[in-house]
Amino acid sequence: MLAVCTDVASCERGEPWQPCDEGSSWKREGVKMKMRVCQGVGGIIIVTIVTSFMVAYNSSGDTSSSLTSHRVAEPVPSKKQPKGGFTLEGYTRVVDHQPLKMHCGTCALVTSSGRLIRSKRGQEIDRSDCVIRMNDAPTVGHQRDVGQRTSLRVIAHSSLQRVLQSRQELLNSSQGVAYVFWGPSSCMRRDGKGHVYNSLRLMKQLMPALKLYIISRTKMLKFDELFKKETGIDRKSSNSWLSTGWFTMAIALELCDRVDVFGMVPPEFCRSSSHPSVPYHYYEPNGPDECSMYLSHERSRQGSHHRFITEKAVFANWARTLNVHFHQPDWKPMAVVSGPNSSRT
Repeated sequence: MLAVCTDVASCERGEPWQPCDEGSSWKREGVKMKMRVCQGVGGIIIVTIVTSFMVAYNSSGDTSSSLTSHRVAEPVPSKKQPKGGFTLEGYTRVVDHQPLKMHCGTCALVTSSGRLIRSKRGQEIDRSDCVIRMNDAPTVGHQRDVGQRTSLRVIAHSSLQRVLQSRQELLNSSQGVAYVFWGPSSCMRRDGKGHVYNSLRLMKQLMPALKLYIISRTKMLKFDELFKKETGIDRKSSNSWLSTGWFTMAIALELCDRVDVFGMVPPEFCRSSSHPSVPYHYYEPNGPDECSMYLSHERSRQGSHHRFITEKAVFANWARTLNVHFHQPDWKPMAVVSGPNSSRT
């Protein structure tokens, strides 16, 4: 499924979104096809939400819906809850606008990488105080490799529809999961014109127990500033679109004392011709190759692309001074690199 997005400024001007779904194949340098604008997508999402939850409620727990029959939610083992009272600025709760209060001693940040296939890291992941996942990455059917607990899920605006399609597994309010959504400011605004925010507000009305948060516009701009400070690259002028992985790593550093990242390769990994081929997503075994995706995005200069390799270089630099550790593959930065763009988070 090809989702759509653009940078903040373009969306505010009402320009069409560009295809940039993190699971889609990028094989054309210039994107000529015009996509739906924010309002159209927001309307489709609202219809999807209403019909989805009407089906859920009318079926009285029936899980035979064609949208969800391939994923059946399973019970999650008891685990101590994340510590409360630690306020994270820039993450506001849908409807009442309260800040996110969360703190974890140890965190497992689980990527969606195909490198987790047959890794048998599930039990190790579930032993962490908090488990952080991204977008619509499932656990059912993959517990042995990726675990089954979830404490926080970071979701791109373009992944909202897919999350809704897997709502019985991913939107389980009884598990106490916090959901943080990010997206262009014009689609996340709270004055009635932010169409994705309106959809999230409707979700909250239908399922009041859901812990839904959005990243504020001010915080989004700070993430842009952080990217420029760490790389020397202006995100907008370089046609770059920060990945969900970027937001997830930055959030993890704010709320966790120790971060264990599962499934993230070192920045130079894909530049070697001998690297093993794995799918981009562990739950899409026939999907695009991970390194091919990373390299095509990194090299592209037309249209908005993720700078996956550049981001990983920043993560490696952070790990030199912060309590961040990488697993599957297991690696650590080789040496300290100092420069004018180096900073500490």
